Amino acid sequence: MSERHPRPVVLIITHSNDNESIPLVMNAVAAQGGIAYRFDTDRFPTGIRHCSHYSGEEARQVVACEDYELDLGTITAVWYRRIAIGRCIPETMDLQLRRAAIEQSRATLHGMIASLDAFHLDPVHRLRRAENKQLQLKIAREVGLEIPRTLITNAPEAVRGFARECKQGMIMKTLSSFAIYEQGEQKVVFTTAVHDKDLERLDDLRYCPAIFQEQVPKALELRATIVGERVFTASIDSQRSEKTSIDWRRDGIGLLEAWEPYSLPPEVETALLELMRALGLNYGAADFIVTPDGRHCFLEVNPVGEFFWLEKRPGLPLSGAIADLLVSSKGAV
Repeated sequence: MSERHPRPVVLIITHSNDNESIPLVMNAVAAQGGIAYRFDTDRFPTGIRHCSHYSGEEARQVVACEDYELDLGTITAVWYRRIAIGRCIPETMDLQLRRAAIEQSRATLHGMIASLDAFHLDPVHRLRRAENKQLQLKIAREVGLEIPRTLITNAPEAVRGFARECKQGMIMKTLSSFAIYEQGEQKVVFTTAVHDKDLERLDDLRYCPAIFQEQVPKALELRATIVGERVFTASIDSQRSEKTSIDWRRDGIGLLEAWEPYSLPPEVETALLELMRALGLNYGAADFIVTPDGRHCFLEVNPVGEFFWLEKRPGLPLSGAIADLLVSSKGAV
C-alpha cells in the first residue's frame, strides 16, 4: 500500500468543459494546505492512462496524463463532480466497438473511484439513489418539509383529475435533466405551465412519464447549498418578469446580479439537514419557493448541483466550504 502524502490530496472527477467551480475549489484547497488534481473524464481513456496492479500483498493504482502522474493510494478525498467518459474516442469507430469501449472505460473509472480508500464527496451510489425525485419527496414530507401537491404519472386521465385539484394552476417538469438538440443546437428543457388546452394533448405521456405539480404562488425562489452541516442560502425574485415567473433558469444570466443572501428559518434548515442525512449526502443544492404568506415549499435537491454563480453574487463562500470539507475529510454523513 502507498504511504499517505503529508498534505491532503484531493482528486476532482470532472471533464474538460466544466465551469469555473473547479479552479475555485482547487485554489481553495491549495489555500488550506492541500493539493488538488483534476481528472477530466472526457480525456479517458485516450489521453489519460490508468493502471490497477494487484500482486500478492501489494496493490497499487496510478493515473497519468500530460500534467501529472498520481499514485491513487495517496488520495485523501474525492470530489465527484461530472463525468463524460469516452468523448475523445473517435466517432469513426465501428458503432458497436465504440459503445463497448465507452462501457469498459466507464466500468474501469467507476471501479477506480469505488476502490479509493478516501473521503468521498459524495459516494457515487449515494448520488444515484438521491437523484430519485420520489424518494426525495417522500423523505422531505417525513422530516417536516412542505412540498407541493405532486403527481408523477404516464396516465393522461390521472393528470386531468389532478388538474382539478390544483386550483391555482399546474406545472410540468421532467424527472431527470436532459437536453434536446435541434440542428446541433442544445435546447434545455424547462419547467412549463400546463394550460387547459394542454390537457387535451397528453398522449405522449405513454412514451414519457412526467412530474406535475400545483403552481405554488411565489414571493421568492431560493437556492440553499448544503456543505456538510452548513447551509448557504440565496434568494431571487423570479416574478420580476413573465419570462422567469415559472422557471428562473429561462433568464439565468440576466438574473446573475439579482441574487441576495437569505436566512432560512431554523426549523426549515434543520429539516433540510435531516433530509440530507437520510439521503447520505454531504453536498446538495436545494430549491425552495417562499410563498407570499411566508411558507417555505421544498421542490428538490440536486446532489451535484451548481454553485459557482453564487460566489460572485451574493458572495457566498461555497468553494471555501467545499475545500474545507475535502481537506478535513470529515463529512456530516
